[in-house]
Amino acid sequence: MTESSAARDAAVTDRSRLVGSAYSSDRDLAARQSLYQWQSPRYDLPGLVAEQLSAVRGHVVDVGCGNGKFIRRLREDRPDLDLLGLDIAPGILTGVPGAVAVADATRLPLATASIDAALALHMLYHVPDIPQVVRELSRVVTRSGVVLVSTNSEQDKAELDDLWQRAAGEVLGTVRGPARISLSARFSLEKAPALLGAEFGRVETMELPGTITVREPEPVVAHMASYRAWADQHDVPFEATIERARTILAGHIARHGSFEVTCRGGILVCRR
Repeated sequence: MTESSAARDAAVTDRSRLVGSAYSSDRDLAARQSLYQWQSPRYDLPGLVAEQLSAVRGHVVDVGCGNGKFIRRLREDRPDLDLLGLDIAPGILTGVPGAVAVADATRLPLATASIDAALALHMLYHVPDIPQVVRELSRVVTRSGVVLVSTNSEQDKAELDDLWQRAAGEVLGTVRGPARISLSARFSLEKAPALLGAEFGRVETMELPGTITVREPEPVVAHMASYRAWADQHDVPFEATIERARTILAGHIARHGSFEVTCRGGILVCRR
């Protein structure tokens, strides 16, 4: 691991940054989530999660529940479930309905084999010790329980990586600037099966490929700006690069009518 990648890993997992900036509210998370409304095919992720829990009865915990996107849907579709949302950031829990608690995923405040299903959706890349959290998920679910995990591929949104490096290069006066930070790199769709397989005998990957097509710059600009908590990790003036990316996008859309982003994410279904 290079010094630069080690520093970025530390930044992605830094608790004070996650609690105090990245997820102090749901502004930036919501900006990242909202980009998918322009994706085709458009996946109903909360619906897919609810479908995977169709046979589950009893207690379900959403570890790293964020702004409660999945809990909210489960409360509507499955009022029979006993739902609990956990997150390390108190600020982002403000609007989450029902029972919530501030908790560290490496030490879940739950009894062994007390949970019938656990969710860890787009969050394992933020924990310092991924194998430890996988062990905790395994510990708290029953023998017949299920754990649902989601993350993105290493090739996800490659067009945004290219756009960022072009914009950063123009700001710095070089051919291409430094790469933007990747949140999911530590726990990508490619790495996840081996990490989860250490505790679960069956790990099924449900891939969800798609293409986002925007006809104005703002959805992409808002998504890129949502990484402002890690602005110091980009080795380039962050706001200036965002504004340069906006100009490049506007020109591209004026010439081609749209800008496309290739998405590669997925859900992993884990059982004993």
